[in-house]
Amino acid sequence: MWFKNLQVHRFSAPWTLTADDVEACLAKHAFYPGTSLEMQTQGWASPRDNGQLVHCVNRQMLLVLRTEKKLLPATVVNQVTKARAAELEEQQGFKPGRKQLKELKEQITEELLPRAFSIRRDTRVWIDPANGWLAIDAAGTAKADEVRGMLFKAIDPLPVANLHVNQSPVTAMTEWLATETAPAGFTVDQEIELQSSGESKATVRYVRHPLDPEDLRRHIAAGKRCTRLAMTWNDRVSFVLTEALVIKRVNPLDVIKEQADGTLHDEDERFDADFALMAGELASLLTDLTDALGGERKAEGTEAPIDVRKAA
Repeated sequence: MWFKNLQVHRFSAPWTLTADDVEACLAKHAFYPGTSLEMQTQGWASPRDNGQLVHCVNRQMLLVLRTEKKLLPATVVNQVTKARAAELEEQQGFKPGRKQLKELKEQITEELLPRAFSIRRDTRVWIDPANGWLAIDAAGTAKADEVRGMLFKAIDPLPVANLHVNQSPVTAMTEWLATETAPAGFTVDQEIELQSSGESKATVRYVRHPLDPEDLRRHIAAGKRCTRLAMTWNDRVSFVLTEALVIKRVNPLDVIKEQADGTLHDEDERFDADFALMAGELASLLTDLTDALGGERKAEGTEAPIDVRKAA
């Protein structure tokens, strides 16, 4: 059940809500299956399909935002619209105008929607009140923005902000490569991306390839900076750090997998144990990574909760 990606946030004020409080907030925006005429529906779903919208283990909370979307390819709509427009032209003796075509396309979309396939996507959220972390399991910004927007709607006020550090990931990663010195507790793996800051955006990528220090220094001297870097933390978790401080391809290594309690046969017990283990490891990783990036930079006014109406 490990998160694959981490869009990382910090609480700008102490987290005071209990799991029951959060449950009540999410219930007002719970997921419901869409009707035949709805292109997309979105809401909070049960992480364990037991009716509870908040799964809580040792104060660690797990949420799930569910999105159901109809698959209606634009090419299909356009083909039917084109055929219908040809029929209309023959009937009325002249080509349909822009407004008429728009109305025809909307009508055809409504006709086809009930026959469209639906797909569901779940995006998980981890809330760590003890250490002040909130992380979204999303690789892309657009998906994370959807989740943030729904969180702001459900929980008011939501005292959360992006993680800010004193040294940018690009500067830090480039320095680690140039000096061949990884921060304490971390090792650099055989995958990096170096990109020029010029208009050309010239890019060099190493994928599962030995890193030659001389080559790296030559690229860095030519003005390229590191925008992605694969790393391993304490021989326990591997991941890829990006220039936007997004952590991707999170993977627990064998030493953690061996810690799993093999005596647990109940599925719910195993899930809770895995979730607790993940939360503990990732909280420590995030703390060490923040320290490696010069520590957390507190923005002005973060002591007070964010105005969620502006943030949303």
